[in-house]
Amino acid sequence: MAGAGISTAAGIPDFRSAGTGLYDNLQRYNLPYPEAIFDINYFKQHPEPFFELAKELYPGKFLPTLTHYFIKLLHNHKLLLRCFTQNIDTLERASGLLDDILVEAHGSFAKSQCVKCKDVADEQWMKVEVLRGVIPKCPKCSSGIVKPCITFFGESLPPKFFKHLSDFEDCDLLIVLGTSLQVQPFASLIEKVGDKTLRLLINREPVGVYGPSQRGFDFEGKYHKYQRDVFLAGTCDDGVRKLAALCGWENELEELRASGHKSLKQQYELLAEEPIIKPSTEVPDKNQKAAEVDELAKLLEKKAVISENDQISQETTPGPANKIRENLVDDQKDQSLSDLSHGSDEKAVTEPHRSIEVKKTPSQPSLLPESQDESKIIVNSIIEVKDDTTSKEETFSKAKPI
Repeated sequence: MAGAGISTAAGIPDFRSAGTGLYDNLQRYNLPYPEAIFDINYFKQHPEPFFELAKELYPGKFLPTLTHYFIKLLHNHKLLLRCFTQNIDTLERASGLLDDILVEAHGSFAKSQCVKCKDVADEQWMKVEVLRGVIPKCPKCSSGIVKPCITFFGESLPPKFFKHLSDFEDCDLLIVLGTSLQVQPFASLIEKVGDKTLRLLINREPVGVYGPSQRGFDFEGKYHKYQRDVFLAGTCDDGVRKLAALCGWENELEELRASGHKSLKQQYELLAEEPIIKPSTEVPDKNQKAAEVDELAKLLEKKAVISENDQISQETTPGPANKIRENLVDDQKDQSLSDLSHGSDEKAVTEPHRSIEVKKTPSQPSLLPESQDESKIIVNSIIEVKDDTTSKEETFSKAKPI
């Protein structure tokens, strides 16, 4: 699950960061409120602000980040079931992810259509019109505005979003990257995985933590039956470097980014002498990097052991979690991960030592009560059905997707 934080290293602002976020820097558009720029009713009356912003954000100016290529690397190793993204910038596509692997929950610039006759516009024509700074008028009906297929406030989410909701039941490791988890229904997706499934959040600060709704991440292990949530503080790129180190993929990841950027620069006609992302001039502290990767390995390993008698079987539960476990250093071998490390100077967040034995008590509610139908709870946790007559489309049309 990816949010705007995975694209900030590419030069694209996120939405809600104080001072630097997109919503804090829209004064020049004279909007009645910041979110109006993505409101479908406002757009129909005043499309100019959106297309001014679209000209700045349109694909073809930005290169995928290390995080985008890490997601592609998971796919290359046949470990990625699906990538659900809130982002509209198409950088997941630019990194090489195929359409069938990608769920753009809030749409993207990849396709455009007339808001009136629904005719799909030619991709290159749309790009030229937007970069010219004009309001694109439909060539077919001549009166409708052609709008990128981005989900605005007041619009339904794409059908593909609903089609792949069941994927969460099948994953054995959920990685959540660079999102505030404030926008529904996307934020509720973290509750769709099984109650033994590891959930790793890589973000600058903790988000989506357990609250009054009795849902969310439980990093301290106070509320959920199983201790399975891990928080890694820092940037998304720093976090995926450490994951790549644990899997032995660090060089492969850097090579994938280098080759990807080279190809895209040729496509974008950005053959500048200076690289888009300048390499760091600092000499990395190899011992510190090794310690950080070791700390993350221990934390993931501890959360992976559900209980002494109920461990997740490596033979029966294939996927990213087991790939990481396979690469963890055996305590008896006492080998260092220093040769694999090349991550952030920031230290991974550590948690106080706790026993890995889980005792079920009335004060520790299960994520999914045994007495209820799991499939029904999964649906309700996402769309919050009020009655049996409310359809998915009707409920989601009221959601705020950006």
